[in-house]
Amino acid sequence: MNITALKLVIDTNIFIAIIGRQSPFRWIFDCLIEGKIVLCISNEILFEYREILARKTTAEIAENIIEFLSISPFVEKSEIYFNFGLISNDADDNKFVDCAIATNAACLVSNDKHFQVLKTIDFPKVEILKLQEFEEKYRKELTK
Repeated sequence: MNITALKLVIDTNIFIAIIGRQSPFRWIFDCLIEGKIVLCISNEILFEYREILARKTTAEIAENIIEFLSISPFVEKSEIYFNFGLISNDADDNKFVDCAIATNAACLVSNDKHFQVLKTIDFPKVEILKLQEFEEKYRKELTK
């Protein structure tokens, strides 16, 4: 299997976990920078990333990362025209699911337990992987 650009949707907490230079999962963000991963986002996701980044780091760092995401050729921005509402326990999480469906992403990466309901839904099918599962499935191929 030769992966040139794997399309992903990444939950906010996972995104925060992969951007730090000392993170054991930094390789994922590096793959995004190198174009081995295409990050799929919507405006709603971008706004949430900005809000949480500003809270956990500084406003300047948040703006720098959002600017990078806004200009990177390896970020696919999508308008969401249909809300599937597949996650009822935390409706706010649906923005990630809807983006994954709209962009035909290979998977959605999240450790949030609310996303596990996706494993029981046959249509529309969204592959949900925890961060560790994503690493086990894709790291070797993506970091060649």
